[in-house]
Amino acid sequence: MQTSREDYKKMVKKATPPSAHVQHWILSFLVGGAICALGQGIRLLCEAQKVDEETIRIIVPCALVALSALLTALGLFDKIGKFAGAGSAVPITGFANSIVSSAMEHRCEGLVLGVGANMFKLAGPVLAYGTAVCTIYGLLYLIFQ
Repeated sequence: MQTSREDYKKMVKKATPPSAHVQHWILSFLVGGAICALGQGIRLLCEAQKVDEETIRIIVPCALVALSALLTALGLFDKIGKFAGAGSAVPITGFANSIVSSAMEHRCEGLVLGVGANMFKLAGPVLAYGTAVCTIYGLLYLIFQ
């Protein structure tokens, strides 16, 4: 017996679990916003301590990177990621997580051949691409300025 196209569509719809896209979007938005709000809170604390603007621009991303690296090392960043999805991958924290998690996977192989050699396994291509594009852009800017 051959199943018609409409019967097949009905079977697929019946077997497919309901999607939670809206819930995922809301959680991503809330967690991503909370990470950004944390960064803003660090900025406000620095301003309250009369830290100059240039130093604040260094402190905020460093604090977020250090916190996400610590959470990754403690195994908490993955739990946040499972809960929040893409919301936990706010660029700076997600980047720090990708570097630390790659390094931690190979820590049993030693500091140099394990952690050091594998630290940039995921983030390395991003760094290489970014460096190449910035170099090309800089050269073009220099030539056509």
